Amino acid sequence: MARLFRLNLVRRFISSYREEGPKEAFRKARTYTAMKLRQVGAGTVGLTAQGHPRSEDQYLHGVWQDLARKDAFHITTAPAVLQKRRQIAMIGDLNLPQCRKYRVEQLAAFWQGRGVEFEFSHYQDVPRASRIMQNATHLMEYRLQSMPVTEMFRYEARRLRLPVLYDLDDPLFSVSAYETYRNMDSVGEKLKAHFLSEAPKYLGMMNGADILQVSTPGLVAHTELYSARPVYMRRNFADQETLDAGRHAMATRPGDDGIFRVAFASGSQGHEVDLAEIIDPLAEFIMADPNRRLMLIGHFKPEHLPDGLIEQVETTKFGTYPLYLEALARANCAVMPLCDDIFNRCKSAVRVLDASAVAVPSLVGTVGDLAAVVKHGETGFVSAGPADWIEALRALAEDPGLQRRMGQAARAELEAHWHGSDGAHIISPEILEWVEG
Repeated sequence: MARLFRLNLVRRFISSYREEGPKEAFRKARTYTAMKLRQVGAGTVGLTAQGHPRSEDQYLHGVWQDLARKDAFHITTAPAVLQKRRQIAMIGDLNLPQCRKYRVEQLAAFWQGRGVEFEFSHYQDVPRASRIMQNATHLMEYRLQSMPVTEMFRYEARRLRLPVLYDLDDPLFSVSAYETYRNMDSVGEKLKAHFLSEAPKYLGMMNGADILQVSTPGLVAHTELYSARPVYMRRNFADQETLDAGRHAMATRPGDDGIFRVAFASGSQGHEVDLAEIIDPLAEFIMADPNRRLMLIGHFKPEHLPDGLIEQVETTKFGTYPLYLEALARANCAVMPLCDDIFNRCKSAVRVLDASAVAVPSLVGTVGDLAAVVKHGETGFVSAGPADWIEALRALAEDPGLQRRMGQAARAELEAHWHGSDGAHIISPEILEWVEG
């Protein structure tokens, strides 16, 4: 049984627990355990010639040995030099749905739209990950840390002479970010210590790549403190799935019931501390009128709410992305406060993209990349202090016309400016040149 609880499995469980909550984490653990008891699934990839289980980090060993014996191990010229065709293989940690959507699937659509073939694989699907590298001209890695199987992939990529880009959307490599990240208060010291111990493993993978790609200007600046590798930006954007799901959610939006709803979406554990940044003026605003509600979408512990506010709270669990947008579409505005710490200064504006997709104005602070996506006074409000938050909420509650105009402007701005274009505000020109040059 000890093999079932190897360190990487513990890491995956903890990551799932933090990002998706205990119910989903335990469900995945039960599924994995059942597969192991039936002797199927991840962890082994066939048998050796002696009939022993072969570990996943040994998957390519037989091929390498055979190529070496035939004097065919080395590739003399990189595929990207030999041919004009471009094909990207992306190997990543695809366990988290939001990360998979914004950093992998929408990237696939982006590059395919430019005539570049793109295949991706979860890093634990070792046969697929190994296969997609064979015809690739470039390798992209997402959210991988140094471990035997990822080092095997990197070794194969260098054998194939593939240039390597490493992509990340959170400062998982940063001890200084984790140590000051206030959301960590909710997970306890042991889990926090675990994340700190994992940080060098991410940095190790990053420093072995040729270039680094991250999701926000704040994360670019912070990454440059840790790595000498070139760091470029590829922001998350509104892909076709987002635009279509938003359009559908707006079409199914219920009629006006006279309730003014303020939405706060939390996609992972620990965001109570972010809402606490504005909870006093927000509670004052909500409880000033019985026809106002705070909508909590996703993970939130209600014991963190002030006395009396719970009577005017509506909660919605995170489901699929379309269901999340349908819930968000019922709101009159969405608030997105963030604590001012290093981790949050690296945060992207995906919540603003989501709200704009369903024509809901966003109220944001000045931390992270959120304010870059909001046109103050046109598509939402950027608030510098508590007084600004309550002033913005009152303005929208007192003027339904302003609320509608702002929501429509936010959706129009999303379609015009924050879709998957090759503009420099979405993707650094150096990344386009790295693939297509």
